[in-house]
Amino acid sequence: MQSIMIIDDERIVGDMAKLSLSQEGYDVETFLDGESALKRLKEKTFQAVVTDLKMKGVDGLEVLRTVKEKYPQTVVIMITAFANLDVAIEALRDDVFDFFPKPVKIKELKASIRRALEENASK
Repeated sequence: MQSIMIIDDERIVGDMAKLSLSQEGYDVETFLDGESALKRLKEKTFQAVVTDLKMKGVDGLEVLRTVKEKYPQTVVIMITAFANLDVAIEALRDDVFDFFPKPVKIKELKASIRRALEENASK
C-alpha cells in the first residue's frame, strides 16, 4: 500500500483529503504543521507528500526542500491559498511535482497523486 502524507494547518483540508484518498486505497496520515510531519518522515517512508505552502514554523517550501534533500524518492505536491507566480516558480525550481491553488479540487489532486506515483515507479 502506498503511503501519502498530507500537511495542512486547516484540519478540514487534511481530513477531507484523507477520507477521499483512503477510499482510493492509499495509507494516509495528516499533520497540522511541517515540523511534526518532518519528524514522522524520519520514522516512515511516504511515496508522496501533499503540503500547504503557508504554515507557522516550518512552511511548505522548507518541507519541499527537506523532502527533496533527504527523501528524493518522495514526490511533493503543494497547495496554497496564496498562489503567486514567484512562489510557484520557486517551488518548481525545488522540484515540486505539482502546484494547486486552494480550494483544491479533490479529483484533480487524486489525478496528480496518481500521475506522480506512476512516474516515480517508472524511474
